[in-house]
Order: sequence, then structure tokens, then C-alpha cells
Amino acid sequence: MKAKIYIKYKEGILDPQGKTVHNALESMDIKDISCVTIGKYIEMDFDNISKESAELITEDSCKKLLANPNTESYTFEIVD
Repeated sequence: MKAKIYIKYKEGILDPQGKTVHNALESMDIKDISCVTIGKYIEMDFDNISKESAELITEDSCKKLLANPNTESYTFEIVD
């Protein structure tokens, strides 16, 4: 079982890396992109636990360490 975790800045938080990539794409004549955001993708593997336990561990990990609650939001999915 695996947790796939997606973390990104909350709405209204400045994303300088995303802005830099957006500007670089435009300078390469790649147009019609309104916004680029850069986030984090994390995978956690689990051994022999239930999906409910994996969800609880993932939620706890995100709240306590992986995501900054002041500036970031997260979503995750548990897959077999």
C-alpha cells in the first residue's frame, strides 16, 4: 500500500519558483499559460496495514511535518 501526497502553496501565498518557471516558459515562446505553481510530491510505502491506518498515518504525517499549515495545503490518496 502506498500514500501519494500532493502539497502546494495555499491560495494567495507567493510562489516565486512557479513565477520564475512561468516567466521562463513565456520567454521560450510557450504562451497561453495563465499560472504555474510548484509543489511537492511525496510517496510513503506501508507494510501490512489497513487502508484506514494508512490514511491516519498519512494525515498525521502531513499535519505534523510534511506540510506547513500556515502556507501549504495538501491532499493525498492511498493506493494498493
